[in-house]
Amino acid sequence: MTNKNASPFSANEWRAINIAAQGLVDAPKDVTDCIARLGYVQIDSIQVAARAHDHVLHSRLADFRPEALAGAIADKSIFEYWSHAAAYLPMGDYRFTLPRKLALRNGERHWFERDSKEMREVLSRIRAEGPLRASDFEAPPGRAGAWWDWKPAKKALEQLFMEGDLMVARREGFQKVYDLTERVLPADVDNRVPSDDEYGRYLVQGFLDAHGHGSLAEICYLRRNVQPLVKKVIADMLENGELESFVSDGKPRYYRHHIAPVQLPSRVWLLNPFDNLLIQRNRLKQWFDFDYQIEVYVPEPKRRFGYYSLGILWRDTFVGRVDVKADREKGLLRLRRLTLEDAAYDKAGSLQPFLAPMEQALAEFCRFNGLARWKLEAASDKQLKRHYARQVWI
Repeated sequence: MTNKNASPFSANEWRAINIAAQGLVDAPKDVTDCIARLGYVQIDSIQVAARAHDHVLHSRLADFRPEALAGAIADKSIFEYWSHAAAYLPMGDYRFTLPRKLALRNGERHWFERDSKEMREVLSRIRAEGPLRASDFEAPPGRAGAWWDWKPAKKALEQLFMEGDLMVARREGFQKVYDLTERVLPADVDNRVPSDDEYGRYLVQGFLDAHGHGSLAEICYLRRNVQPLVKKVIADMLENGELESFVSDGKPRYYRHHIAPVQLPSRVWLLNPFDNLLIQRNRLKQWFDFDYQIEVYVPEPKRRFGYYSLGILWRDTFVGRVDVKADREKGLLRLRRLTLEDAAYDKAGSLQPFLAPMEQALAEFCRFNGLARWKLEAASDKQLKRHYARQVWI
């Protein structure tokens, strides 16, 4: 008798399926295709090295340059909005942002209280003057310093953006430039509000396409009030034969029929703290046995691995972390601390099979950041530290 709860693949195969679904093996065609395959790319302003969204795209597009992202925004094939956080989304997904926008218009709170008067004034200026930044609005008298970012006009701009009256037309020096949605949104974009079933299917199918498999909690990650809807859609899709399920760690998981195991190359990927593969800590721990925390938000005395530690993925295994900082004056990528786990070593206790792909990944990351070389400053392995101690590597 066949156990219907049995997994059709081994844990190693599920990991490979996840990695391949993330576009890390078979490279997407371009920026737009990459974001469509991932579902979103989170935007982050930290610039210890390349910004997070640029790094996520570089990890999947070997020849990626930040101007390609700006080009995709300019040709309106992608846009900015909220996923589980601020993100770039494929323009074809625009209509699936409408449920959140309507909820906010109807009283759901985003970050702060709605100021209707300020919103009307801001909207009126943009309608009359064209695209504007927050810095184009004066701060109230006596307000300065850190408050500047939270002046009433800034709040109004963000609320209008979240409710859908404004879109981000472009960025200048990483500042958002807002314009009326009617002037940014392409005329041929579907802007019908999705039904509950359409929206639920969008969430389920999008997550499974981007990750290969997932649980109810993972599909609903950091999205408000969607779990009952997603649960119903999953039940319908299972009944209709559109999904399969198996039990892992005592909970059901779901996948679509077309997935199959893949062969992974013996390469190293250096993944950003905000990378789509890393962002769900519990999922990462369950499937990759890798307990990863973004230590940017951890007080310095409590950090274990460093402020901006990249995850080191070798084949289908996370084998460590490397805390990086770009020293642009010296053209140097500083490896402030390299921490390796047992999986980085072969059965004889040697790092040799790992070192060549790791060095290649570091060289590629240097080139992407416009840096000429890298230097290891501290490492969990003393022999490794001695090996690289007296050299700056290309």
